[in-house]
Amino acid sequence: MKAPHILCFLFVIGSNIMNISAQKSSITISGKIIESSSNLPIEFATVSIFDKNSKKAIAGSVTDANGIFSIKVKEPTIYIEVSFIGFKTKKITSYTIENKEIDLKTIVLEENSESLDEIFIRSEKSQTEFKLDKRVFNVGKDLSATGAGALEVLNNVPSVNVNIEGEVSLRGNEGVQILINGKPSVLASGDSNALGTITADMIEKIEVITNPSAKYDAEGTAGIINIVIKKSEKKGLNGSISLNVGVPDSNSFGLSLNKRTEKFNLFSQIGIGKRTYPSESESINNDLINNISINSFGDGDFNEKFSNILIGTDYHLNDLNIITLSGSYAYEVEDQFSTSNFKKYDASNNITDNWIRNEKTEATNPKLRYELQYKKNFKRHKDQSLLFSALGSSFKKDQFSNFENNPIIGEVENFEQKTRTDYKLEDYTFKLDYTHPFLKKYTIETGSQYVINNVTNDFAVDNLTDGDWINNPDLSNIFNYEQNVLGVYTTAAFEDDKWGLKVGLRLENTILSTELKTTNIENNDDYTNLFPSAHTSYKINNNFSMQLGYSKRINRPRLRSLNPFSSIRNNFSISTGNPDLQPEYTDSYEVTSIHKIGKTSLNFSLYNRYTTDVMERVSVFENNVSISRPENIGTNNTTGFECNGKLSPLDWLSINGDFNINYFNRNGFYNNTSFDFKGNKWSTRITSKIKLPAEFDIEISGDFRSKYKTLQQEVSSNLFADFGVRKKILKGKTILNLSIRDVFASRVYKTKTIQPSFYLYDSRKRGRFITFGISYGFGKGEAMQFSGQRRR
Repeated sequence: MKAPHILCFLFVIGSNIMNISAQKSSITISGKIIESSSNLPIEFATVSIFDKNSKKAIAGSVTDANGIFSIKVKEPTIYIEVSFIGFKTKKITSYTIENKEIDLKTIVLEENSESLDEIFIRSEKSQTEFKLDKRVFNVGKDLSATGAGALEVLNNVPSVNVNIEGEVSLRGNEGVQILINGKPSVLASGDSNALGTITADMIEKIEVITNPSAKYDAEGTAGIINIVIKKSEKKGLNGSISLNVGVPDSNSFGLSLNKRTEKFNLFSQIGIGKRTYPSESESINNDLINNISINSFGDGDFNEKFSNILIGTDYHLNDLNIITLSGSYAYEVEDQFSTSNFKKYDASNNITDNWIRNEKTEATNPKLRYELQYKKNFKRHKDQSLLFSALGSSFKKDQFSNFENNPIIGEVENFEQKTRTDYKLEDYTFKLDYTHPFLKKYTIETGSQYVINNVTNDFAVDNLTDGDWINNPDLSNIFNYEQNVLGVYTTAAFEDDKWGLKVGLRLENTILSTELKTTNIENNDDYTNLFPSAHTSYKINNNFSMQLGYSKRINRPRLRSLNPFSSIRNNFSISTGNPDLQPEYTDSYEVTSIHKIGKTSLNFSLYNRYTTDVMERVSVFENNVSISRPENIGTNNTTGFECNGKLSPLDWLSINGDFNINYFNRNGFYNNTSFDFKGNKWSTRITSKIKLPAEFDIEISGDFRSKYKTLQQEVSSNLFADFGVRKKILKGKTILNLSIRDVFASRVYKTKTIQPSFYLYDSRKRGRFITFGISYGFGKGEAMQFSGQRRR
């Protein structure tokens, strides 16, 4: 063979060898992975490439947020496996190579319930840790792998209960404050159900605080639940669509979305709804001196239409810096109709006058809430952080009411009145918190908070006289309220494996001013208070701990307690405010034992609360008209015992119970009259949750609240029950929910005021509410529990 031919032959052979090598190195395998039930993409699904001969893995990757993957391999004799937690693994051995590519197109994965059950058994379990001033529930894979919502996780936390409508209570008290990452958030605000956009796999831990330290606002609270979100997790898309209908009208539609990427967590919600709240009322005003009585019986409907939108984002600047920006807007339209039948009796119990009073009220309420937060973490320690947050909100109410008195018998004349209310509220909260751990067992916290509250209430009453509307100056005025509270705090803590101690001090300066503009009456107050706190705990073992806590609290009077003008719905029973009202101060002591016995958790608490300048309503009576307003009267010393527990005796049965009893000793002196008295009150709530076959859940709860005394009143006891049933379908993606609130329509609020010269009786009843809802969850999680009843 001649040299040119040899060179040509070698060139051809070399080219073929290079082509084969290039082919081996450039085969690209691509495709998209989706769920069988929803056809939605699966993020973080694992794609593994195996050598057919050795069965060893030679390459691999995970899918992106759109379920797409692309892998380059050198070995053409391969097979492919696609897997994701909770789904059946798919093995692919047949494929076609075209243009150096293997396009697997769309790969559908089916859910594997058996695999999921096995994961629950073998995975890390959620568990509770006992800290100095709180209990910490760490969310393990047994919950995070289920795709459940935040409300379902809360339902697994000791002392916390979430009813079938999604309302959260702590130790049986629904006045709990919910924080996200240690701060108020639009995600946890009472006007939205955006908490449902948070899934279990986003949650790192949940902190339960029953006696807050100096770090938290000194304003009185029933307790705090803090949901801590994982710092940086790529979670893809999840959300839910909910539809609710009810009797009386309780109709709503909601759409919640949450999208997490490497840098962003985007969350949003829209909702519309219509509610009707019927009511029945009865009142008795009895003049015991002249034996004249005025009784009224009435009923009415409060109707509300509302819409809201929420949108926000967490932006991860990097691993250590996060910015959150969010906002929500709601618009409500209200109308109210009521009819009351008034009867006047003389000393012989004969009806002397009888008339009907009708009311028609219309109002619009726009609400705006917005939030900016910056959080910085530090490489030095995982718990070292700096947090700044700014929250703002505004609320307006334009309300008009018309009242008519229509006589039936007696000397009562036709009488018409109308009222106008222009109300505006603006709140701003600025917080700065810094946490600095050192020497492994020590932590210092310091920070400040500034809260601004501005309110204007323009209230006017007009009477129809000779065909003209004439303003009543005695009932009309413009009330302005402004309160600024500046707080700074420092806490220091030591904590080891067995015991710990935390002390803190908070200083708050309050500047309060009220003004009755029309009559030019002003009240100004400026006071500074120190609020110390101390907490200690001792862990005897992993199942038994003791906690002891002390804190000083304040309860400032709210606008309704300060505003001297109120509704004229019943001209014979009037409730007003008191611009001179001062705040209450409480020293709160609490010792708690925490027990874990198998699947049972029990908490026993002894507490004492000593309150000064107690705010109580005092009624005066003149010309058959009772007028009540709050006054600061004396002290109240309360000692109580509380027990709450969560028991799971069977796999299909869990029982939550709360019992609280306290004894109080009141001492006070008002208008030359002693108001010293003693009393007690107790309450209990038991909730049973039953898991039935075919994915049915039943919830039955009973609530009893004993009668008790106040300064002048006796408040009646209350016994009522709620029922709910839930059914999961489509592999947990859809939830059907039926709830009945106040099953026996027995929740009636009654008060009696018995004084030497007068007797008052008041009764109010709302009745039974039945709601049916359907919720569909998509993406990572199950259907979220979007409440059928808008929280107020």
